[in-house]
Amino acid sequence: MKLTKLLDRDNTVGYVFAAPFILGFLIFTLFPMFSSLYYSFTDYNLLEAPRWVGMDNYTKIFTDDEKIWKSFQVTFTYVFASVPLRLAFALIVAMLLNKAVAGIGVYRSAYYLPSLIGGSVAVSIMWTQIFGDKGLLNSVLGMVGIESSTSWIGNPGTALWTLILLSVWQFGSSMLIFLAGLKNIPQSLYEAASVDGANKVYQFFRITLPLLSPIILFNLIMQTISAFMTFTPAYVISRGEGGPLDNTLLYSLYLYRRAFSFFEMGYASAMAWVMLIIIAVISLVIFKTSSYWVHYESKGEK
Repeated sequence: MKLTKLLDRDNTVGYVFAAPFILGFLIFTLFPMFSSLYYSFTDYNLLEAPRWVGMDNYTKIFTDDEKIWKSFQVTFTYVFASVPLRLAFALIVAMLLNKAVAGIGVYRSAYYLPSLIGGSVAVSIMWTQIFGDKGLLNSVLGMVGIESSTSWIGNPGTALWTLILLSVWQFGSSMLIFLAGLKNIPQSLYEAASVDGANKVYQFFRITLPLLSPIILFNLIMQTISAFMTFTPAYVISRGEGGPLDNTLLYSLYLYRRAFSFFEMGYASAMAWVMLIIIAVISLVIFKTSSYWVHYESKGEK
C-alpha cells in the first residue's frame, strides 16, 4: 500500500514538471495542426466564418495555380542544392577542427557563430548589403580589377544562389554534430590502417564515412526539413515578393503571401498540409534508402 502511494506521488510530481511542455504542445502545436486541417477544407479569409468547400483547395493547388509550381521548382532547387553543400562544408570544417591544437575552442566558436544568430532578419539584411549592386562583393571585385554593377540578389540567374550560399554559411550546428561523431571514432582504426599502408583518402572513405554514416543520416534528415521550412531570408531579401521573376519564391513564402497578403487562409492551410506530406515522403525515402549506406557498428550491418 505504501509502495503504491509512493509511486502515485512520484507520478504526480512527474506530471507537474511535464505539464508546461504538455500544455504547450496541446495549445501551440496539436490544436493549430488540427485547426489548419479543418481550414484546409474551407474557404476562410480570416474576416468571415469559414465555409466548407471540400477538396476544392487541394484541387486548385494541382490544377489551377501556375505560381505554385514555380514555388515548387524554386524550393526543390534550394533544398537539393543547399543541403548537400551545407553538409559537405560542415564535414570538411569538422575534420579540420578535430585537431588537438592551441586555441581550437576559439576556432570552433567562431565557425559556430553564424548558426547561432541563425536566419535572422539582421543576417538577411546584411546579405542584401553584401550582394547588392553597390555591395561588398562588387567592391572586392572592383579592387581586383573586375568591374561589376550587378545586383546579385536582383539578378534572376543568381538570386536563388545567394540564398543557397546563406544557408551553406550557417553550417555550424551540423559541424558540431559531425565533430562529436568524429571524436567517437577510435584512433586505433586509423593507426592500424596507416600500418597497413592506407593513405588518408582511403581512410576517409573506408573508416570515417562508414562510421559517421548514422550522423550523416541524422543531419541529412534535420537539414532537409529545415531547408523546406526556410522563410525569413527569402522574405527579407525579396521584400516579401519572391523576386526577381519569382526566382526566390520559396514555397513557405508563397504560403505566407496566400494567407496574409491575399487572406486565403483555407488555401494556405491546404498548401501547408501538402508540404507536410512532401516532407514526410522525402524523409521516408531517405530512411528506406539508408539501409544501403548507413553502417551501424553494433549490428555489423549496413
